[in-house]
Amino acid sequence: MITVTFDGKNQPTTYPKIKTVLQLLNNLHLRVNDALIIRDGELLTPDRHLWPGDHVTVRMVVSRG
Repeated sequence: MITVTFDGKNQPTTYPKIKTVLQLLNNLHLRVNDALIIRDGELLTPDRHLWPGDHVTVRMVVSRG
């Protein structure tokens, strides 16, 4: 199980059978550039593996112009 916290929301969500950041993004219906995935203060690229017990934060990217 991967525990995911969305930036700005208090309630974490768990996802079974997620093995990579790209799988997580696809499961959330997000593109690679739509959000930052953060584990222990480290930004993760889409090819990085997620391990059972990981806690990650999803921070949406907002462009302001």
